Amino acid sequence: MLQIAVCDDEKSMGEYLKQLIEKRLKDEKDYKVSLFSSGAELLENGKDFDIFFLDIDVKDISGIDMARRLRRETEAVIVFVTAFKEYIFDAFDVQAFQYLLKPIDEDRFFQVLDKALAECRQKKQAEPLVIRVNGIYQNIPKEDILYAENEGRKVILHLREKQISYYAKMSELEGILGEQFFRCHRGYLVNLNEIKGYDTGNIQLKNNEVILMAKQKYSAFVNTYMKFLRRK
Repeated sequence: MLQIAVCDDEKSMGEYLKQLIEKRLKDEKDYKVSLFSSGAELLENGKDFDIFFLDIDVKDISGIDMARRLRRETEAVIVFVTAFKEYIFDAFDVQAFQYLLKPIDEDRFFQVLDKALAECRQKKQAEPLVIRVNGIYQNIPKEDILYAENEGRKVILHLREKQISYYAKMSELEGILGEQFFRCHRGYLVNLNEIKGYDTGNIQLKNNEVILMAKQKYSAFVNTYMKFLRRK
């Protein structure tokens, strides 16, 4: 799940930014936007967010100081949303992704959000999958996974050269692998980059293997796959 944090001690502005984000992500479902009205509240909960939208002029802890503390624990995307131009060089010091000025230009905000989302997707795809097989931890490159298959309490990873079976829940693997993979059937999780063709009941992979498509998943699959192709 994509986690987005908005921190602004002006409640109306925080709600406004949340509405803009939700408007842009209206066709997505695997995301959550959390609002914070103080720096202390955000720092207490902020380790697992992918994107931060931070006001700089927050009463208890400035956005710059928040970012400095966050940078000790995360490489998440940080976007400053502020009425003050003079902190832009401080923003560079904390590797801010963008610096937006209030009042908000909605078109510009959407452009920055789109770029931030693309950056997150790239980072998530680069994250390794580490699994435990017979007591040994293995690093599996995500791009080597053609699809995953559910078999009882185990998951079978179908890789380019071999198969690996290990104890895991398909729902947990789905969350780890991210948006490049789609749960096309309760028993299958497919790498969208490995698809050659599809119909209402099946997906054909580039290696000519065929896996099942649940009929109730078809519409969601087509929508997700078209978005994936547009991003490539």
